[in-house]
Amino acid sequence: MAWVLIAVVVLGVGVAMAFQVRGALEREREFRAAPACASVPVEATGCLWEQEFTVREVDTQRRKRREPPEAELVLPSGKPWEVTFPHTDPVVSEMEPGEKVVGLIWHGEVVEVRDADGRRQQTSSGPVGWPEDRLGGALACVSFGLAALVGGLWPLFVPGRRRHARAAAVVRWHGVGLGGTAILTLWAQAANDWPLWAIPAIWGPLALLILTSMVAFVLAALRGDLDDDADSDADAGADDDAYGGTGGGTGGDGPSTTRVAGSGQT
Repeated sequence: MAWVLIAVVVLGVGVAMAFQVRGALEREREFRAAPACASVPVEATGCLWEQEFTVREVDTQRRKRREPPEAELVLPSGKPWEVTFPHTDPVVSEMEPGEKVVGLIWHGEVVEVRDADGRRQQTSSGPVGWPEDRLGGALACVSFGLAALVGGLWPLFVPGRRRHARAAAVVRWHGVGLGGTAILTLWAQAANDWPLWAIPAIWGPLALLILTSMVAFVLAALRGDLDDDADSDADAGADDDAYGGTGGGTGGDGPSTTRVAGSGQT
């Protein structure tokens, strides 16, 4: 039952991520097509404006408290902006108080920071990379969730059947492989800056291999190829109980005899 609960939760997360992919794509396209602002924007707008900031404070140890890295940037007017980042590299880890950086402002938020060496880093508000994250997360959660759900429900319909329980375990753990492969594919895509279509292009063939392996091991489990002798005997007994025994009408191993009353014959 624990697998079923986990599967339902993970499936819900995966479906939610899948529905966010389209919106993330549209937001990224809008950002890439946004023009530069003609003058300093006085309100949140869809144009891009580069603003110089001074670093007042940097906190890269927040990850130990399960919080994203944060930097406090100060405008020339003295107004502070608190900006968070999804990770520390390549800019945040090198920031020092008093350093000058350039922030890219879009829709009233700092979406990117550039240091004096020209290195750029997206902030937590940056739209670039979100479609890939959502797609990879959806593939990982949905593939694992479906396999875990099937593998969790299967033993409930055939209780006490060890071969079926073993086949269900095969399905569940191959689901772990499907989800893990999706996460590794997303990591490789992000590390190499590959396009969005690279995720399904790489994960699809790998997932097909894992599914082929899953089907082969499930069939082997149902045939008893993965059983030891004790499990085979237990399953044979379970089959006898399920179908009313084997042999003759008395359930024994030998032929049954019936005496005909009053005739003296058997």
